[in-house]
Amino acid sequence: MVDEATQNNETIAEGSSNPELNINDLNALKSIIDVASARGAFKPNEMVPVGTVYNKLDAFLSAAAQATAAAKATTDA
Repeated sequence: MVDEATQNNETIAEGSSNPELNINDLNALKSIIDVASARGAFKPNEMVPVGTVYNKLDAFLSAAAQATAAAKATTDA
């Protein structure tokens, strides 16, 4: 299964010029997790890993927002 996933990643990398993931995509992913958890899409034993990823994503987005605000304040000054 790991070999299959590696092959899929290599195929994606070869097939696309430069895949991008941006802050808007990560915010959308956070919203998707919110909706899925509210609708009961995750089993109880899946909540810890989902919550861990969600918390990491939330922390990353918060840090990115702070960095963006700091950069904007620097350029405005």
